Amino acid sequence: MPQPAPLPLLFLDVDGPLIPFGPRPGPFPVYPVDGAHGTGGNPLLARIDPRHGARLAALPCEPVWATTWGQDANTWIRPLLGLPPLPVLDEPEPSATDEQDARAGRHWKTRALVARAAGRPFAWVDDEITAADRTWVAGHHRAPALLHRVDPGIGLTDGDWTALDRWLRDPR
Repeated sequence: MPQPAPLPLLFLDVDGPLIPFGPRPGPFPVYPVDGAHGTGGNPLLARIDPRHGARLAALPCEPVWATTWGQDANTWIRPLLGLPPLPVLDEPEPSATDEQDARAGRHWKTRALVARAAGRPFAWVDDEITAADRTWVAGHHRAPALLHRVDPGIGLTDGDWTALDRWLRDPR
């Protein structure tokens, strides 16, 4: 009996998608933070909508933190969302390709995401995705990939969650 295909990966950035920042109309919404979890003195964590946790958990995917928060995302963000610990995309060691990627307008995560996906379908949610990232992924990743850019002043919206759910259920 054939094994079912593994679920697509979902690489999730924190700053921008989960923690809105930057220009926006009006003040940022804030949410109560459970005293048991706290914010570690970081007032930006109160901007995380706790409903994002249930929405992320309901998606047919394997979520992976893709953020400079690194393992701190599991320490500080995960409890606010009610999620189990998630794997983390490690920031790559400096290499000769860093300058080349920067000149080409590619994000430091782009190569690392494709390497981590290892041929699996994936969605990447970030506020810094560029056309150069899309072009590079299309030329270097043979499986379907959705590079979903989020407005950092607003963060993830109902429309973003709907688009992700639709794509992850049929990543062709």
